[in-house]
Amino acid sequence: MTGALTIRPIQPGDRPAWGDLWRAYLAFYETALPETIYDTTFARLLSPDHPDQNGLIALLDDRPAGLVHYIYHAHNWRVEQVGYLQDLYAAPEARGCGVGRALIEAVYAHADADGCPAVYWLTQEFNATARQLYDRIGKLTPFVKYTR
Repeated sequence: MTGALTIRPIQPGDRPAWGDLWRAYLAFYETALPETIYDTTFARLLSPDHPDQNGLIALLDDRPAGLVHYIYHAHNWRVEQVGYLQDLYAAPEARGCGVGRALIEAVYAHADADGCPAVYWLTQEFNATARQLYDRIGKLTPFVKYTR
């Protein structure tokens, strides 16, 4: 894939392609979710009732090539909300074409426009390919994630 790259908000007609991209992303992390999660998440990404949940899709040559989901939330150390970039995926055939960078930069631009000064995300330590991009476009922090 080479050619025109477009990043835009997810639209109702994107549901099949978005589902395929998100399934592929989750498969990379050895995760599968029930269809109700796909339906709920997609509905929230489109709903004005959930303005803090957002999704963008990348089109390369007018074909779906990647996605990003980001969530705004309150932060006790700031007056403004911060942005959490939760999911980022570029289809294998689109890698090396700037899709990941363009999606992250689009999240940065939306966050700036929405008065959200910080954006952060997590990745697995062994995700060396993605981390090459992240090291160029973000700042690595020393924090370690714990979960329940």
